[in-house]
Amino acid sequence: MVRRLLAPLLLAVALVAAPAAPIATAAPPPPPPAEDPFYVPPDPLPGAPGDVLRQRQVDVYAEPLRVLPAPVRAWQLLYRSTSATGEPNAVSGILLVPPVPWSNGPRPLVAYAVGTHGLGDSCAPSYRLATGTENEVVLIAQALTRGWAVVLTDYEGLGTPGTHTYATGQSEGRALLDAARAAQRVPEAGLAADGPVGLFGYSQGGQAVAFAAELHPSYAPELRVAGAAPGGVPADLVEVAKFNDGGPAFGLVIGAATGLATAYPDVPFEEILNDRGRALVERVKEACTVELGAAAPFGRLAQFTTVPDPLDDPRWQARLAENRAGQHAPSAPVFLYHGTLDELIPYRVGRDLRDRYCDRGATVRWQPIPLAEHIAGVAAGGPIAMEWLGQRFAGAPVVDSCGARAE
Repeated sequence: MVRRLLAPLLLAVALVAAPAAPIATAAPPPPPPAEDPFYVPPDPLPGAPGDVLRQRQVDVYAEPLRVLPAPVRAWQLLYRSTSATGEPNAVSGILLVPPVPWSNGPRPLVAYAVGTHGLGDSCAPSYRLATGTENEVVLIAQALTRGWAVVLTDYEGLGTPGTHTYATGQSEGRALLDAARAAQRVPEAGLAADGPVGLFGYSQGGQAVAFAAELHPSYAPELRVAGAAPGGVPADLVEVAKFNDGGPAFGLVIGAATGLATAYPDVPFEEILNDRGRALVERVKEACTVELGAAAPFGRLAQFTTVPDPLDDPRWQARLAENRAGQHAPSAPVFLYHGTLDELIPYRVGRDLRDRYCDRGATVRWQPIPLAEHIAGVAAGGPIAMEWLGQRFAGAPVVDSCGARAE
């Protein structure tokens, strides 16, 4: 629905910004990532984290008819990053730069982490923006209309060959930081290496932002991160899995197990799946958001495995613990928000993340979104978070909620 609301706005902006031209016809669709050599990384991988391995300028669209390109400059990127286990990898993404001139110092850059898009390569935001099917264009446009550049990561394995490491914060956080590095290394974009960077994301994207903020001081200290705005964060995967086991969106649990098992080959997964589980995983690997969530409604993990509770295994417990957000204090200020009636990621999970950050000395602005379920949480909280990032770019004082915590 949000895409339909934004499409007329972007089309109107394009008509104002562009000179008169003949009536356009629909552009031919690009090939999906699985059929596009651009997404296949070189072997061996050259360079260092954040280095651009490949780039190409593309048109992006706000609507699937693809009649009129959005009025931004856009580059699809393939860049070097690092896996959850510390191995070099290649991740794809897309950089958007608005045509609005920026004269107040270096142009700010928002490193944007999308919420759950699925595990199939065709779910990648770099592809969906090129096909006019990206469902987060409203929030992306809010950054662009302020004159900020935006870079989106596809995450590890989403677009590029291999299975997406869905729900793996250690991988997502590095991919997001390296997307910011890569954006600053595209000469045509004109972004300064010392320009301010804001981190923004919700749900899976909130997980990516939380880990990027925590990893920033050690992994990418040269980035000038002005603030991090994670929302609806699945900060404790064990709690989230238990909450959704047997629920209507159980497919997300299987998706997370598939992603984590891809990131960490040492955890038992394929060998403990029963026939029903193997069939479900094969479906999930190609699913985008709706198909993923509805893959096995009201299913339970025990119905798809040969062991009563896979999460009891010490190997799973160790890897899940590595991906529990809040173990390190971000050095940049954090705007953390969560819907009080979130039906996918319990409110207490977000509140507990706030407490862990505060206890470790982070600067946190905590914003509950009253009476909001998961989607309403970002619909209401996302624009507030974007405004908060604008205040950080402007150097405004930070309000810290840690000294007066409330439910």
